[in-house]
Amino acid sequence: MKDFNPHPYQRLMVDHIIDHPRCALFAGMGMGKTSASLMATSGLLMAGSVRKPLVLAPLRVARSTWPDEVEKWRQFNGLRIQNITGPVEQRRDALHTKADIYTLNYEQLPWLIGELGDRWPFDLVIADESTRLKNVRSEQGGKRAATLRDATFQRTRRWVNLTGTPAPNGLQDLWGQIYFLDRGHRLGKSFSAFEERWFGYQRAKQAVAANKTYIKRIVFPHAQEEIQSKIKDICLTLDPKDWFDLDDPIVRPVLVKLPPESRRHYREMERQLFTEVKEQGIEAFNAAGRDLKCLQIASGAMYIHPDVTDDEQPRAKHWVDLHDEKIEALRSIVEEAAGMPLLVAYHFKSDLIRLQRAFPKARVLDEDPATIDQWNAGEIPMLLSHPVSAGHGLNLQDGGNILVYFSHWWALEPRQQILERIGPMRQKQSGHERPVWVYNIVAEDTIDEDVILRIDSKKSVQEVLMDAMKRRGE
Repeated sequence: MKDFNPHPYQRLMVDHIIDHPRCALFAGMGMGKTSASLMATSGLLMAGSVRKPLVLAPLRVARSTWPDEVEKWRQFNGLRIQNITGPVEQRRDALHTKADIYTLNYEQLPWLIGELGDRWPFDLVIADESTRLKNVRSEQGGKRAATLRDATFQRTRRWVNLTGTPAPNGLQDLWGQIYFLDRGHRLGKSFSAFEERWFGYQRAKQAVAANKTYIKRIVFPHAQEEIQSKIKDICLTLDPKDWFDLDDPIVRPVLVKLPPESRRHYREMERQLFTEVKEQGIEAFNAAGRDLKCLQIASGAMYIHPDVTDDEQPRAKHWVDLHDEKIEALRSIVEEAAGMPLLVAYHFKSDLIRLQRAFPKARVLDEDPATIDQWNAGEIPMLLSHPVSAGHGLNLQDGGNILVYFSHWWALEPRQQILERIGPMRQKQSGHERPVWVYNIVAEDTIDEDVILRIDSKKSVQEVLMDAMKRRGE
């Protein structure tokens, strides 16, 4: 457990949340919005300013990220956090369990409103990834949406919106989020009023059939400046490039926990070099084979036969699926990126097939030059690559600035090579003044952690050597 020492920009977040009862925090990916919000919430609870906070978030974030942050930092360890997810009876029991903070995924919000009705007890709501609120309409949504809106202003005295991308699809995404802060005072009492004021329509020709037209929504020239002016008093916007050194990638660990059954397989393989999955015995013949199997279990699928290697083209019958914890973690990163493309590095071909199954729009980095052109043109939302396939000479920096290591391996050079494809130097050379984000999805208490530690050690040794050689050449 570590002490939480907030960065200067996180102190700004904390002060903003405490000073503004209903506010929005627009801060880039990986800037520590969760921990800063916990610090503010902890202070408000201690001061008696709030009694029952609720966090709304995507499923994995509600189930794991917020509880993990409480466990991670010494200052928050006394907070009791209860996630209201899972089957109905489990949610109901959690809802009535005494806690300091409750977390709920957005999909279960209708259930919660129906369960509580006019007995809404939450006096602070933190909407994590608040773009999920954009579809709420003042004049639409039925009785449950109306109940939520009434509870928001009658019983919820504080409301905080958190997101790194407040308007991923344009300014129209803002209304549903800001409405929960001021009941339409700044941007309009209804979405239609918001549209009428700042948006118009024009006829446009179809690209395919020039003799046909369709109606296209346009943003009035004055809209952006006016909207920004109206909401700036309650919105704190923090840009990563103002706070981070763009010469280095910003590395963030994303920790996942193995489910109990997968943990059992992991321990058996680690200690006995053998485990049984679905009546199929799986054996490792030496320490190297054991480590390989453990890495596979950490990623979520394990090869069955020792004579099937990753050099072959495996089929589904060659491995067993164990868990989707890393898949769900990647979904959370996709949600936080809100449309920004992701370069995802995998190691095992079973992982590649599982990723393609989970993300049908993902593309594999192949030898077709058109793939790289389409990635750099922003036409590929997720590009999957084995680090070895992203060798010297590939220019991928125009397509994105987010790299996710889904599974891990011991070799440093391929790992650095794929990072270099979108790295800080290439971003600058192409005129992109933006940070490079690196996410390591790591299964806790597994060999994943050992690999990351070993990789970092190799990197440190190499950097020391390069620096020493540089000095000798001066």
